[in-house]
Amino acid sequence: MERTFEELVAEAAEASVDGWDFSWLDGRATEERPSWGYQRLLGERLARASAALDVQTGGGEVLAAVAADFPRTLVATESWPPNVARATALLHPLGAVVVADPDEPPLPFADGSFDLVTSRHPVTVWWSEIARVLSPGGSYLAQHVGPASVFELVEYFLGPQPQARLARRPEDDADAARAAGLEVVDLRSERLRIEFRDIGAVVWFLRKVIWMVPGFTVEGHRERLRELDALIRAEGPFVAHSARFLVEARKP
Repeated sequence: MERTFEELVAEAAEASVDGWDFSWLDGRATEERPSWGYQRLLGERLARASAALDVQTGGGEVLAAVAADFPRTLVATESWPPNVARATALLHPLGAVVVADPDEPPLPFADGSFDLVTSRHPVTVWWSEIARVLSPGGSYLAQHVGPASVFELVEYFLGPQPQARLARRPEDDADAARAAGLEVVDLRSERLRIEFRDIGAVVWFLRKVIWMVPGFTVEGHRERLRELDALIRAEGPFVAHSARFLVEARKP
């Protein structure tokens, strides 16, 4: 029997959104992955590094899943206390140190401390700090969120966002990296298909990724959710597109 709007929404509203694990969406939403394979690249670079720093590590899930030998020194930073605890539990057994850091300059490390700095989907990138903590010849390797990511969903709830669509452009990050004294050696971007197959997936996603629709609540958006539920039932999955770009920058 097909589940009702109320049943799907109630389930998604009560489900845990702790950490940075999206497995709750299995079978309910899909997202294409970038062709460059960030996790594989990360594993290759970590295996060659002697001292590495992962900035804004979240719950440590990405680092913990890398099938690679970790360098002698591996440090991860994170600002949100529940994620700090989760990352510590995941990464300490693997030999990594987790540092609670507010994600604002300065990074709590000496100049030239790391030959590799990494990050997956950082909220803010402090390029001058990355350049400072990199040793000469060291590299920053990261996957960033690009412009207008999942904006089909954002604008469904918020209406047109023309100014917000201009943020997070890869060329802007490349310019900022160069201004900090780094050489950009790789810059690739892709837009990737996302499908939300039921309204519960939408609710859970917006509860977890809280900056997509600021202030999102089920009660505050119930009528729009009900309209979207009817649309999905009539026409199939709601399709959006994520924006991702790979950036690698080297310190001379």
